[in-house]
Amino acid sequence: MVNAGSAESGRALYNAPATSYTTTVSDREDKEQRGAVGWRRLWSGVLRSRTKLIKPNAVRQRLRARPRIRPRIYGYLTEEKESLRQGFVSLFVSSTGELVAGVALASIAGIMDQLVGLAILIPAAIGMRGAIFGAMGSRLSTSIQTGLFSFSLRRGVLAENAQAAAVLSLISGVFLAFLARYLSDILGVETVLSVLDYVVISTLGGLIAGALLLGITVFVARISVRRGWDMDNIAAPMITAAGDILTLPALVLATYLIGIPIFSSGLAVVLVFAAVAAVTAGFRLGTQNLGRILAESLPILALTGTVTILVGVALEDRRDEFLTFAALLILLPPFLQEGGALGGILSSRLSSKVHLGLLAPRGLPSLGAFRDFVLIYIFAAGVYLFIGGASHFLALVLGANSPGLLPMLGISALAGLIATTAAVLAAYYGSIVSYRFGLDPDTYGIPIITAAVDLLGFLSLIMALIIFGLAG
Repeated sequence: MVNAGSAESGRALYNAPATSYTTTVSDREDKEQRGAVGWRRLWSGVLRSRTKLIKPNAVRQRLRARPRIRPRIYGYLTEEKESLRQGFVSLFVSSTGELVAGVALASIAGIMDQLVGLAILIPAAIGMRGAIFGAMGSRLSTSIQTGLFSFSLRRGVLAENAQAAAVLSLISGVFLAFLARYLSDILGVETVLSVLDYVVISTLGGLIAGALLLGITVFVARISVRRGWDMDNIAAPMITAAGDILTLPALVLATYLIGIPIFSSGLAVVLVFAAVAAVTAGFRLGTQNLGRILAESLPILALTGTVTILVGVALEDRRDEFLTFAALLILLPPFLQEGGALGGILSSRLSSKVHLGLLAPRGLPSLGAFRDFVLIYIFAAGVYLFIGGASHFLALVLGANSPGLLPMLGISALAGLIATTAAVLAAYYGSIVSYRFGLDPDTYGIPIITAAVDLLGFLSLIMALIIFGLAG
């Protein structure tokens, strides 16, 4: 029989090992935890002692900030979705119009064969319309955004710009005529046209196209104000497209007035005297702002005309290569003018921002300027592929020759990338340099772009043709 004392001693013996076991384990875990905490504290102390060298917090912050780059770009494009919409619509509409001009250029190939030397004048006449009226559109856009615009053709910003465009159209036509004739002699390019023939074709054709473009520019300004559109995004492409469509037929129409005895030479002399009288009256009798526009525009338009005449000389020299593939002749007007339109959009945006104090005129572009650059390259990617493919299919519809769809896409894309880069650089530095010298970037931006993009754009097109084995 087991008594109570033995039972209690048994329970004590039974519980003793268990109590000893559980106490030992818990103590051991506590020691391990304390040891782990101690090691963590020691290691964190070591890390803190080295923060001056490695700065892990700064690294973590940079790593956390890195994924925000994409939302910033996406956020900027989201903010500019209206500009993207307006820009793409205007560029594709203008591209369609310029393709019509390209078809018109291909259709007058016979006239170009008969009137050897006419091709010298074509790029300059087209480019001059875009330079004059594109700059006018940029000035009107700035006046709209600064609250200075009014729809009066008697006085104010619109009246002064209309008068300046008329005077510049007249004098630039005479200037291009003399330049085309004498540069062709100097460079040894064949031409059958006399200087008086060039004066009639260039000046009269420019006046006809200029009168129509003036109405279109005023209409674009009016509809931009009514609907709250940003004229910077639509003026340059719409005006350059209209200039392409209208200038070629106007030049062809003017060719019917040459070769008429006495009348043709008399008309040329009258146009020369009218141009000189218009410039004199503009400076002496016009408003101060009109004189300023003329004084700033004439030198840059002279430079633009000289450069674009050189493009015409190069085109006349390589005329056979373009006549072999009509698709290239169709591509030429939209290709040259889309570069000017893209640069015109950028120049107008930068000029407006400089005027409003939103962009500092720095030698190195700021982040805000780079954002506008990205916008232009997005536009260019879609537009150049479009005109390359459209030129190929239009040539097939007309029963003309084309090097093929893929070569046309490749030529347009490669040359377009080079032309867009030239347009971006010309737009930025043209606006910044003119502003730093106290000049109006609206007046200088687009003419500088026209000159740079027409010459570099044509050279880039020739480079692309050589790369694709279509030119030597």
